[in-house]
Amino acid sequence: MVRAAILPAVGSPLEIAEIHLPEPSPGQVRVRLAAAGVCHSDLSLTNGTMRVPVPAVLGHEGAGTVVSVGEGVTHVAPGDGVVLNWAPSCGKCHACEIGEVWLCGNALAGAAEVYARRTDGTDLHPGLNVAAFAEETVVAAGCVLPVPDGVPLTDAALLGCAVLTGYGAVHHSAKVRAGETVAVYGVGGVGLATLQAARIAGAGQIVAVDVSPEKEELARSAGATDYVVASETTARDIRGLTGGHGVDVAVECVGRAVTIRTAWESTRRGGRTTVVGIGGKDQQVTFNALELFHWGRTLSGCVYGNSDPAVDLPVLAGHVRAGRLDLGALVTDRIGLDDIPAAFENMVAGKGGRALITF
Repeated sequence: MVRAAILPAVGSPLEIAEIHLPEPSPGQVRVRLAAAGVCHSDLSLTNGTMRVPVPAVLGHEGAGTVVSVGEGVTHVAPGDGVVLNWAPSCGKCHACEIGEVWLCGNALAGAAEVYARRTDGTDLHPGLNVAAFAEETVVAAGCVLPVPDGVPLTDAALLGCAVLTGYGAVHHSAKVRAGETVAVYGVGGVGLATLQAARIAGAGQIVAVDVSPEKEELARSAGATDYVVASETTARDIRGLTGGHGVDVAVECVGRAVTIRTAWESTRRGGRTTVVGIGGKDQQVTFNALELFHWGRTLSGCVYGNSDPAVDLPVLAGHVRAGRLDLGALVTDRIGLDDIPAAFENMVAGKGGRALITF
């Protein structure tokens, strides 16, 4: 029996309750959570923007210690620290075969499985594969990766989504080069990771954009050289900060049509916009054919930072050990399992960076 945060149905409030968690079957790993981040994607699951089978235990950004392993698991052992990988690649689909593992067509197949049960016998699904909003979880072996040396176990939780996404958006999707100018829209957990990644990439000017004036200090501590409070003139303001040209790269971490359009407009002619934020189907972004030709800008989506966690985690760990990447700086609230609903409310209100559940 372990405590967990359950989403009983889309649109329903989370319930904190005890669940029956089985021992790992062949090819599975049981993990005792040390920490789990509260991500906007979890909120998107509760309101139906993203859909997974319910009832489910949410949470996809986490790290912990291996308790036990099922038959056939050899890459981790009891006592090992691990990062949860919510989107494991199958290695067999078309995307995996061409090296784009972040687009694996089977990555979320595990979310349809029954992995635990409520005390009344109701089947439970593992949210985005890993069900990190719980004291312990049981996951497929492909959903755990060893914590790299030199990374504190609690901080390592952030590597599982926010940091891989933000770092990958800068280094894999937008491919920011030293000296380029960058605008980051949204100063939440992913936005803060993106700002740090832009600094690591050697960006010459980094403009942070958010609706909240209170986040300026947080943004500047992550690497922002300039701060713009979002308004109807944001794109014009950013062009004014960059000699009238606009930035080379904009990274949108919000997932709203108006923000995506503004990010695109704030880049120079020939600039690049990477969209990280997850928006709903109702968020329609429109362009006319002439402006697409004239501006020559690139607009691209970005899934999980276009990252391969097995390859990128050691790289990120190197930045952590060298002091270039500060994982703790992404966290503005350290909370308990019972505080997740309040953390969701803060996200909706645009408050703070990453909330981190510690167990």
